[in-house]
Amino acid sequence: MFDRRPTGLQAFTGHAGEPIARLNACEGFARSLLVGIIPLLALEALGSKEMVTRAYLAASILTLLITLNFAGLERLLQRRWVLTLGVGCTLTAIVILVFGEGWVMSIAIGLQSAAASLFSVCLSLYIMDYIGKKELIFTESKRLFYTGIAWMIGPVLGVWLWEDVNHWAPFLLSACAASTMLAYFWYLRLGQNQVIQRAKRPSINILRIIPRFFAQSSLRIAYWITLSRSIFWMTVFIYAPIYVVESGLSNWVAGMFLSLVSSLLIASPLIRRLAGRYGTRPLIVYALWLTGISMAMLFFIGAAKPIGLLFWVVASLGGAIVDVLGNIPFMRMVKPRERTEMTMIFSTWREGSQLLTPLLVSMVLLVAPFEAYYLLLAAILISAAIVATFLPGRL
Repeated sequence: MFDRRPTGLQAFTGHAGEPIARLNACEGFARSLLVGIIPLLALEALGSKEMVTRAYLAASILTLLITLNFAGLERLLQRRWVLTLGVGCTLTAIVILVFGEGWVMSIAIGLQSAAASLFSVCLSLYIMDYIGKKELIFTESKRLFYTGIAWMIGPVLGVWLWEDVNHWAPFLLSACAASTMLAYFWYLRLGQNQVIQRAKRPSINILRIIPRFFAQSSLRIAYWITLSRSIFWMTVFIYAPIYVVESGLSNWVAGMFLSLVSSLLIASPLIRRLAGRYGTRPLIVYALWLTGISMAMLFFIGAAKPIGLLFWVVASLGGAIVDVLGNIPFMRMVKPRERTEMTMIFSTWREGSQLLTPLLVSMVLLVAPFEAYYLLLAAILISAAIVATFLPGRL
C-alpha cells in the first residue's frame, strides 16, 4: 500500500508528517481565531444559553447534510476539490458572521463546522494513503503539536482583535489563514516533490460499510472514545466562553482560557513518550476518568463561578491526552485492506458530536437546569474510560 508514496514521503526520516502537520495548523489557526468569538456573538444576538444551544443544533443539522454526502461530493468533484469547497464554506461563513444577524448565525456556524469536517475527512484519507502504520503515532503527535501552537495563539488573538482593534479584524485574518492553507495544499499537489497527489482510491458509499464497522468491537470502542472526547471539546468551545462571562469575568478572559487549554496540545511529544513507556491504553483510561470527574465537579459547584475555570482546565488536560492518543486505537486495529472505508465511518465522530452536544443540552434543559448537563457529560466520559479497558494491553 505504501510502496508508491510520493518522493517526499518515500524515505521516512521522522519529518514526512511535517507538510500534513502544517496544513492542519493553518486550518486550525483559521478556526481558532473565531472560536472564542462565535459563542459570544451568538449569545449577544440570541440572548440566552438556551437559544445559543438551539442555534448550534440547527447548525449541526446543516453540517450533517453537507458532510454525510462526502462520498457523493468526492465522486462529483474529486477529493482535492472537496477540500477546496470546504475553504469556500469557511469564507462564506466569515462573510455571514460579519454582516449577518439573529438566526442567520446558525447558517454561518453550520458552514464553518461543515468546512472543518470536510477538511478532517480529506486529511484523514491522505494520511491513510501516505503514512505508514508504524509512523502514525509520530505523525499524530507532530500534527497535534503544530495545531496546539496555532490554537494557543488563535483564541486570545481573535478576541483581542475583536474587542480592541476592529470587529472585522479577526474575521479578515481568519479568511487569510484559510486561503493560505488552500494555497499550500495546492502547492503540495503541484510542486516538484509532490507530497499530496491524486487520491489513489475510488470514492465509497458510506452507508454500505456502516454495519461492517460496528460489527467489530475494537472499532466500536475506538469510535466511542473519540466521540466522547469530541463531545467534551464541543462543550468547551461552545459553553466555556459563556461560563467565563456568566462568572463575571471579561471577554478577553474567555479568549485567554481557550488559548490556555488549546496550548496543552503542545505537550503531545511528551504524551507520545509516556504512551511509549506506559502504554496507550492506560493513558487513555486515566485521561477519560480525569476529564469525567472534573466535569462532575462543575455540576456540584452549580452556577458559574471563577473557581469553576480550574476544573475546566483540569478536564481539558485529560481531553488533550485523549486528543493525542484517541485516534491510535482505530489506526492500529483497523484492517489494512479496510483502512479507507473504515476511516470514512470513523471520521463521523465530528458530525456526531456536533449534533449530540446541543441535542443533549436541549434534552437536559427540558427537565433540569443547565448544570445537570455537566453530570451527563461526566457519565459519558467515564463510560468511555470503562470500555477503553477492553482494548488490547499494548496498542
